[in-house]
Amino acid sequence: MDLIGQTHMHLFGLIGFPLTHSFSKKYFTEKFEKLGLAISHSYELYEMENPSNFPKLFAENPELKGVNITIPHKQSVFSFLDSLDSSAEKVMAVNVVKRTIDNKLIGYNSDYYGFKRSLLEFLGKDIELIQLKALVLGYGGAAKAIVAVLEDLGVKNQLVSRKSSEIAINYAESDKYIESHKLIINCSPLGTYPKTDQCPSIDYNKLSKDHFLFDLVYNPPVSLFLQNGLANGAAIKNGYDMLVYQAEKSWEIWQE
Repeated sequence: MDLIGQTHMHLFGLIGFPLTHSFSKKYFTEKFEKLGLAISHSYELYEMENPSNFPKLFAENPELKGVNITIPHKQSVFSFLDSLDSSAEKVMAVNVVKRTIDNKLIGYNSDYYGFKRSLLEFLGKDIELIQLKALVLGYGGAAKAIVAVLEDLGVKNQLVSRKSSEIAINYAESDKYIESHKLIINCSPLGTYPKTDQCPSIDYNKLSKDHFLFDLVYNPPVSLFLQNGLANGAAIKNGYDMLVYQAEKSWEIWQE
């Protein structure tokens, strides 16, 4: 599985399944070029359906210094790690793994950092966070970081999922929450390219100019979810800045 030649002594990559498109590979390849590291650093894609192949990847690629983790392995890699950083323990999901000098694998979560920074920039300084209520649409690995940030900021939040449970209401039930919950965050993949005609099934007609819609989807830049928000006067933000911030945090972790 060694995908590169001997000139690349510092290898990084992305693990997930499927990997139909990758922000990370493009971002880090361009970053290495700008830093003059293209000869010595490389970022590859490792499509991995079975997480049990995770240790083998590191064993077969001794130059692999660290990886990003995406759907569906943000939790399934736990058993293959030597330890978790406090960020991963807080969220209970891993999206960055670093191999230490003594060959230990440590899990981190940079989604938390990326979302927090992007959200605060989006809301601005005039918003009273303690007065704000949020609806969190979807509850996969990414949503766990979002909920952790909201709780740390003192923002009351309600989970929305396809099926109601002890911790989540369903989409039909969410309609009566929309007017009181001014921040709505899409953590589901609905609307991601190429399925751009999809969006979470909330009552968009209940949105107003006082609402903030944040979509973790970044491709397309303005998803149908965000289009519906714009049409009703809401402020909108996609997931691109969050991705950039979490990528920079990944790089910082790998350099430590």
